[in-house]
Amino acid sequence: MLLWSERVLVVLPEDHPLTARETVYWTDLRGETVLLSHYDPGREFEDLLGSKLVLPEDRPKIERHDVSCGIIKSLISMKRGISLVLESDMEANFAGLVYRELRDGTGPSRFDYSAYWRADNENPALNAFLKMLSERYLSPGLAT
Repeated sequence: MLLWSERVLVVLPEDHPLTARETVYWTDLRGETVLLSHYDPGREFEDLLGSKLVLPEDRPKIERHDVSCGIIKSLISMKRGISLVLESDMEANFAGLVYRELRDGTGPSRFDYSAYWRADNENPALNAFLKMLSERYLSPGLAT
């Protein structure tokens, strides 16, 4: 059951050349240093970079840090690199940073969030949980 979907954004220091664009393409990240956290969704962002920029020479340099997303944003504001976030992270305002949508030839890149369950699951709490999800996310394909 699809729950929600979020756009992938690039976070840039406010004086970065890519801030002049409303939309940034994956190929624009060549030659950049991308700062990622070891925590979620850092690994997924790294996998996404690999799928969008298949050739190793096209990929940006990736630096992984064992810190929170807030510390990654501090590093960006100190001009140590750029990073990737989901659109829900835009709510956490951070001075000196600019967010831009990442696209490829088919449009915006997105992360989809879904719930899965086994059809033979007899846990009585599952039906109540599925009912709550169907009310919250209004998925037309949900069968309880």
